[in-house]
Amino acid sequence: MPKRVENAKIALLNCPLEVEKTEFDAKINIDSPEAMEAFLKEEENMLRSMAEKVAATGANVLICQKGIDDMVQHFLAREKILAVRRAKKSDMEKLAKATGGRIVTNLDDLKSEDLGYAALVEERKIGDDKMVFIEGCKDPHSVAILIRGGTERIVDEAERSVHDALCVVRDVVQEPKILAGGGAPEIEVARELREYAESLPGREQLAVQSFAEAIEVVPVTLAENAGLDPIDILSELRATHEKGETWAGVDVFEGKVNDMQKLEVYEPLAVKKQVIKSATEAATMILKIDDVIAAGKTKMPKTPPGPPGGYGGGFA
Repeated sequence: MPKRVENAKIALLNCPLEVEKTEFDAKINIDSPEAMEAFLKEEENMLRSMAEKVAATGANVLICQKGIDDMVQHFLAREKILAVRRAKKSDMEKLAKATGGRIVTNLDDLKSEDLGYAALVEERKIGDDKMVFIEGCKDPHSVAILIRGGTERIVDEAERSVHDALCVVRDVVQEPKILAGGGAPEIEVARELREYAESLPGREQLAVQSFAEAIEVVPVTLAENAGLDPIDILSELRATHEKGETWAGVDVFEGKVNDMQKLEVYEPLAVKKQVIKSATEAATMILKIDDVIAAGKTKMPKTPPGPPGGYGGGFA
């Protein structure tokens, strides 16, 4: 078979290209060499017709989810058709998205308009494995990323990093709003909360102030992880934000407070909102559980015993 096909017209099949076994038991009695030859010839013709049906649509690449008989592979190779058998269902669905083709479950239903398109289909050897690369697709709604590394641990780490990066991009696409990072939003939110707390009466003021302190954990943790003094950094951040520098955050590389917008340190707004929401829900749940446990430990006082003869009784 060809190892490289340009301007590929790709047929996607979800049916086996082989002689299927019957669902019931059958026995064939052959009593002459001529009958044996005719039997084999008929089987060959059936397999040949399968390859011809694929070639008749104009396809020069065939991706099959099921098996392909060796004889069919031979006829496909003669037609200069690159074939791949036993492809995964998930891969078939992604190929349909990327190439614009349609997955056909019956060979007789395969038509030229069901074919997908790609600029290049090529089999390449990567390490010890052979892989089929389909590049320059018609409308690539599905893309594969090949990650390689010296050891399994490096590959796993690279995969995790790529996955994180893709998730960040997805979040920005779903909600196209971003914030500067480095703990700058948390310091600004805490400052606004403290101002708001002053307008509240009683215990509510203390609750809002505590919430503001809790949010400041993010820049404090950033400073600790960078080996900086969290108290100095927090004091400097508060003072900088009071001057109106909204995007001042922790610069972990320089070890000081810096403008995160100039350093191009950004994070999606969707992630920031979800982090604060999840942390608040977790804290609320712990407080509720604590109240329930505390209430369970409190025992009701015993009722004092009544007078002899019961209540409402008297002596004659």
